[in-house]
Amino acid sequence: MTATTQKSTIAYFRWAFLFTFAGLILGGWLGWAMTGTVPGTLSILFIVAVLSVLEISLSFDNAIVNANKLKTMTPEWQQRFLTWGILIAVFGMRIVFPVLIVVIAAKIGPIEALVLAGSNPERYAEIMHDAHLPIAAFGGTFLTMVALNFFFDHEKDVHWIRRLEAWAVRYASIRGIEVAVVLVFLILFSRLQPAADAATFLRAGVWGLLTFLLVEVLGGVLDRKQQALKGAAQGGLGAFLYLEVLDASFSFDGVIGAFALSQNLYVIAIGLGVGAMYVRSMTIMLVEKGTLTQYQFLEHGAFYAILVLSVIMYTQTLVHIPEVITGLGGAALIGIALWSSVRFNRRMAAAAE
Repeated sequence: MTATTQKSTIAYFRWAFLFTFAGLILGGWLGWAMTGTVPGTLSILFIVAVLSVLEISLSFDNAIVNANKLKTMTPEWQQRFLTWGILIAVFGMRIVFPVLIVVIAAKIGPIEALVLAGSNPERYAEIMHDAHLPIAAFGGTFLTMVALNFFFDHEKDVHWIRRLEAWAVRYASIRGIEVAVVLVFLILFSRLQPAADAATFLRAGVWGLLTFLLVEVLGGVLDRKQQALKGAAQGGLGAFLYLEVLDASFSFDGVIGAFALSQNLYVIAIGLGVGAMYVRSMTIMLVEKGTLTQYQFLEHGAFYAILVLSVIMYTQTLVHIPEVITGLGGAALIGIALWSSVRFNRRMAAAAE
């Protein structure tokens, strides 16, 4: 790799580096304010760093899917997603979302929830943990639909795991097959839940399914109207809404899992926020450098990782699975897909010679 290429690649992460620097300063100040000791401050900084790495590993497949969707969006809406979208991702999902969970679960006001996060973080973490079941069912269902929608596509002609993906394409013409598969998963896992939790799991999963379908329908209607009014390329407000809900679904697992490392809402928000900035930078780089075109199986690896993540989210309602395994599993699938793409490109180049 040339120095020019290295410089251009690093340039994509300029804002992420600046955000990291600001996050470490804020984390250090927070650690000193909380502990008043150097070891305590270093401990908080270490947690911030681990949370950032965790968020990146869990969301790398998110960056690939975002990049794939962004290619179909108009430049105007691409810019809006990369500005407004990151504000929603960092402040909405990493700060507002955990507060809303406590507001709903504990039936208290937003101000009281923020006070609870600062004054009684143990109780705050306990409420977040108790809310994990419906969140996992909702997010797992939405992500399963995202993955199956990619594989059950009759126009899909590039296959990574050929036998499996060709089988999915063969049955893609059956109307509603993705919905049927998801409902089978939902019913199966709901039957494995304790009797008191089965209805909650099933209801949250159905809402996840309905949310995906509503976003798809709403996205199609909005994009058609925008195209008719402006004559623009497809991919406007509808695609923006789809990506925001998708990002939220990816964030569920990371936000809940972060409370295993720290019970402080503000430490979690800093760590996950830094990680989210790197995901944004990776998304921009993938779009502008055309990485998905150069490595054709990379997208496949991301959707397999999404499918595995959705199954893990379901399974976590029954047994605990460390977030490190979740993140490394997705990263491993994407790494194997990248390696397969490189081998394919080499074979094609050798054949051309």
